[in-house]
Amino acid sequence: TARRRIDRWLAGEVARADVFAAEKGRDAYAFEPILSPYLDVIKTGFRIRTPFSRTVVEELRQVPFAQWNGDLRVWEVPFASYDELQHRWDAIEAAAKRAEPEERRKRAEARRGSEDEAKARRRSAERRRRRLPVPADDLPPVERPVATSAYGIIVVTDITGEVVDPDPVAEFYPDAGAEDVWATWRLPTLEELIHTWPARTVAGEPERRRGWWQPDIGELREARRTARSRERRKAR
Repeated sequence: TARRRIDRWLAGEVARADVFAAEKGRDAYAFEPILSPYLDVIKTGFRIRTPFSRTVVEELRQVPFAQWNGDLRVWEVPFASYDELQHRWDAIEAAAKRAEPEERRKRAEARRGSEDEAKARRRSAERRRRRLPVPADDLPPVERPVATSAYGIIVVTDITGEVVDPDPVAEFYPDAGAEDVWATWRLPTLEELIHTWPARTVAGEPERRRGWWQPDIGELREARRTARSRERRKAR
């Protein structure tokens, strides 16, 4: 039929475009290669292996057709995406270097005994308490994922009713008020995040000052990726 002929023609055009893009990427790499210990050239493009860094992950997710190979624990990028990879490489390599164990150790030693380290310890201790101030007259739903300013997307497990004293916790919750009460929380599962319906619009300033809101699709996608990685680590 005419429809099938059109579909075959379109498929052929896409295939030719892919070949052209790949050849263009090969030529660009040959003319101006990325020389880095974090990048290897393979038959179809590139493999990128770095220490874990959120910045590296965020940058590579912006590269078209970049994929994580969980078996080899590397990112794979086709030749066709070389221009975008090259555009982002300085940020990727800088973040990878900062994530090297020796660099992390040096920064940790530099922070030791500093106010920054003390703040980090206080924040870590507060996070372990798994609590969140919420307005007593505008409570979040229980056992459903909600987005928060303090901890990203979480699941509120209980409203304790205990009134918040805002002054001692202002460092962690600057918008907490005397009318707030404490809620307890946990991290959401991947299944819960998959079944959460996204908000139609991005949360505004009133919702963010309140401290919780229905997550939008961008927030959910990021949380799902994080939850998927977390569950993979647990399964090992």
